[in-house]
Amino acid sequence: MSKTFAAIAAACLLLTASAALAQMPKTADTAKGKTLVDAKGMTLYTFDKDVGGKSMCNGPCAGNWPPLEAAADAKPTGDMTIVVRDDGQKMWAYKSKPLYTFKQDMAAGDIKGDGFLNGAWHMATP
Repeated sequence: MSKTFAAIAAACLLLTASAALAQMPKTADTAKGKTLVDAKGMTLYTFDKDVGGKSMCNGPCAGNWPPLEAAADAKPTGDMTIVVRDDGQKMWAYKSKPLYTFKQDMAAGDIKGDGFLNGAWHMATP
């Protein structure tokens, strides 16, 4: 019985670690060059109005630009950090710039958000 419990506990720990790693941004190529992407390959963006590691994209803005959520136990490494949003949720940031996807990007590699809002939104480049 204890071997079964240990095996289940180990599997749960592995799945939790895998989920946290799956949320970490990766690098991919687009028509405009290299960019950071989420686990689904969707382009990640930064917003010029985000300053000092604070997300200024809340409410309806976050509906169009979903934040790249970070798990409660996520461990930042290198240039990746975690920002706590106004609603208390955690999100990933790259070099202190919060990361978002764009609602109008439908497939991996889409970059429709780059330059949006008079150039305030940018592909997150490594």
